[in-house]
Amino acid sequence: MSSYAMSPLMGQMMSKPMLISGLIEHADRYFGNNEIVSRRVEGDIHRYNYRECHQRAKKLANALAGLGVKMGDRIATLAWNGYRHLEAYYAVSGSGAVLHTINPRLHPEQIAYIANHAEDQYLLFDMTFLPIVQAIAAHCPGIKGYIMMCDRDKLPAEHKIPNLMAYEDLIEANSADFNWPVFDENSASSLCYTSGTTGNPKGALYSHRSTILHSYASSLPDGLNVSARDSVLPVVPMFHVNAWGLPYSAPLNGAKLVFPGPHLDGKSLFELFEQEKVTFSAGVPTVWLGLLTYMAQNNLKFSTFKRTVIGGSACPPAMMKTLRHTYGVEVVHAWGMTEMSPLGTAATLMTKHLELDDAGQQAILEKQGHVLYGVDMKIVDDAGKEIGWDGKTYGNLLVKGPWIIQSYFKNEGGDVLEDGWFPTGDVATIDADGYMQITDRSKDVIKSGGEWIGTIDLENVAVSHPAVLQAACIGVFHPKWDERPLLLVVKKAGAEVSKEELLQFFDGKVAKWWLPDDVVFIEGLPLGATGKILKNKLREQFKDYKLPTA
Repeated sequence: MSSYAMSPLMGQMMSKPMLISGLIEHADRYFGNNEIVSRRVEGDIHRYNYRECHQRAKKLANALAGLGVKMGDRIATLAWNGYRHLEAYYAVSGSGAVLHTINPRLHPEQIAYIANHAEDQYLLFDMTFLPIVQAIAAHCPGIKGYIMMCDRDKLPAEHKIPNLMAYEDLIEANSADFNWPVFDENSASSLCYTSGTTGNPKGALYSHRSTILHSYASSLPDGLNVSARDSVLPVVPMFHVNAWGLPYSAPLNGAKLVFPGPHLDGKSLFELFEQEKVTFSAGVPTVWLGLLTYMAQNNLKFSTFKRTVIGGSACPPAMMKTLRHTYGVEVVHAWGMTEMSPLGTAATLMTKHLELDDAGQQAILEKQGHVLYGVDMKIVDDAGKEIGWDGKTYGNLLVKGPWIIQSYFKNEGGDVLEDGWFPTGDVATIDADGYMQITDRSKDVIKSGGEWIGTIDLENVAVSHPAVLQAACIGVFHPKWDERPLLLVVKKAGAEVSKEELLQFFDGKVAKWWLPDDVVFIEGLPLGATGKILKNKLREQFKDYKLPTA
């Protein structure tokens, strides 16, 4: 731990801890009538406001106290984006316990491992996930009870779940007379496990302080730019790094919240966007792909939607151009990690960039962007020596800041920092203006003849072809060059393109020696629990692939 010098003269300002409960108190007091709209698992639309949300969160806090939940206890959720999940965000953390959001897209064995590793005391879950709970309950002896987020009449008649309760019973049985406790702002607030593709997931344990600071920073105009004038629909799940902090930054700013529940198909999302006059959203590229496909097929346009943040994996330039030019939606390319709470950078323009033509501005916006204040970053070579910021030379990306982890929960993995910096596992460039661009994950980069080939650039070119829906590039064995690029392509429905035509499409867009050695057309790409392409699965599938010889 670092030690700090004590000034001979201290400031004379109030010392009030930054606690998550303060966000919902603020939203109740100053934006109490602003709406929270949810498409429920039950299928209907639920409406209420921040004041009612606060009252129900306090009832849930009383219910948890009645169940014996103490400060520091972990309370898990398996839930979609919805009003009950939001209430749990505040009831659990606000009472001093730790909210543990679990990704239901993981395998049940992984979910059981995570719940046991976290030592979860209770688990709240949406009806959709009843089969998961039934599968893991016998393997999670530490969980004292399960709370199904529904009315009593929705509880299953037959089940093998110990101490199963109905969420609404707990709400109805408890008073809203609850005073949020005051405690150290460095206390743990929430726990998110990484969705790593190798080894067991590891937990990032956030504090109240780190969460509030992240909420402030992400709300800045060159961050997520959330305001009371926005109608915000988080497509990114609340079980994925706390929906990138939007359940905190929206109440902080008084924005209307719109939750899609489990209905993430293009038709359902478009209808909700229009019905609730959504102005801002956030999600991973795979979700936008479905929405844009639905809109193109039905010749639809947005009437209020003006801004989106895309992260989780690199946004294909073709997708960004479609959103910007066809639908008039500003795209903010963002980057972060579970270990970073998650936001680290966002790509917005400086004043001098406004003089550039569209192609010049697009080149800036395609980068992962500029850091938010609070995050520092650098790139280093394999020997740990810092690399200059010329926008061309790439190296291993390291970060540090007050909402970036110092160590994993229970010190899994030991000391993860390198001289106080967190190694992200990304390979990146940084230009003279401080704009960072991810060129690859360190485990995905192709090393051909001692030189690196960034797979993201190759994938972006491929998906800009009108016949290509998705693409992934991996390195496969080559007897002379060690590795060479193999391009795996999913074609759009009804579209045709040959290998030769696609390789010809790369001419002039990448260096000749980067050109993929072969193209394989496949039915679909394996996706992970957060929508990312699982390149480790592809590498395993094609590990014995023989590239054509010249």
